[in-house]
Amino acid sequence: MKHWTEGFEDDDADEPLVRPYTITGGRTAPERDDLTLITLLTAMSEVSPETGRGARRMQPEHRTIVTLCKRPLAVAEVASALNLPVSVTKILIGDLIEAGRLRARPPLAFAQAGGSPEMAILEAVRDGLRKL
Repeated sequence: MKHWTEGFEDDDADEPLVRPYTITGGRTAPERDDLTLITLLTAMSEVSPETGRGARRMQPEHRTIVTLCKRPLAVAEVASALNLPVSVTKILIGDLIEAGRLRARPPLAFAQAGGSPEMAILEAVRDGLRKL
C-alpha cells in the first residue's frame, strides 16, 4: 500500500506537508461572513488571564497571525504571509476574533457613513489611470 505522500517532489523537505483541514480542525468554511480580503486586522494589546492560558493551546498558525497583526494588516496580507488559502486563513482569524486576540474592522474608506468611497477619490483614480 502506498502512502499518500509518495510521489511528491522532495524540494521542500524542511517544510512539513500539512493539509488545510488539519489546521482548521476539519472546518471548511469560515463562520464569519464579515471578513473580506481588505478587512483590517489588529492584535489586541491587552491579554486577559484566560486568553493568556489559551495561548498555549493555539496552533502555530494562530500565534503567527497574532504576531503579524501587531501592526494592522489586511486578511489577504495575512494569508500571503502564512502561505495558506484565504478560506483557511479566514477560519483561523475567526477563531482569534472569537477568543478576543484580534480585532477586525473594515477599511476606513468603506467605514464612512455612506458605506462607499467618495466620488472625488474615484474620479482621481479614474483620471490617474487615464494618464497612464
